[in-house]
Amino acid sequence: MNKAIISTDQAPAAIGTYSQAVKVGTAVYLSGQIPLVPETMTMVSEDFAEQTHQVFKNLTAVCEAAGGKLQDMVKVNIFLTDLSNFAVVNEIMSQYFRTPYPARAAIGVKELPKGSQIEIDGIMELPSTN
Repeated sequence: MNKAIISTDQAPAAIGTYSQAVKVGTAVYLSGQIPLVPETMTMVSEDFAEQTHQVFKNLTAVCEAAGGKLQDMVKVNIFLTDLSNFAVVNEIMSQYFRTPYPARAAIGVKELPKGSQIEIDGIMELPSTN
């Protein structure tokens, strides 16, 4: 197995015992991103929409560090502390993805690290270079 650790200073540093992403072959497994601003490691805002945009910016940075782009994600898991924000997630996600959309799950959770209202992780498949 050829496993590569993906790391970029354009996304928040890991705040635990994990890597930002791990690449195995053409698959990249992205750890969950919360709305931390990479330069300060502080929450972008208390506003849910701003938090969601920051999470997608962080995911984009990790995807690019792995040699892909956000659109290459094939599966995303969205963790929300308030499922009533689901419509907002849909609207914002449509600004970052075009069809075909990745497979997705949205899960309501009691709480997330650092008081975040949203966390997203997922899997990216890098395009073939053939």
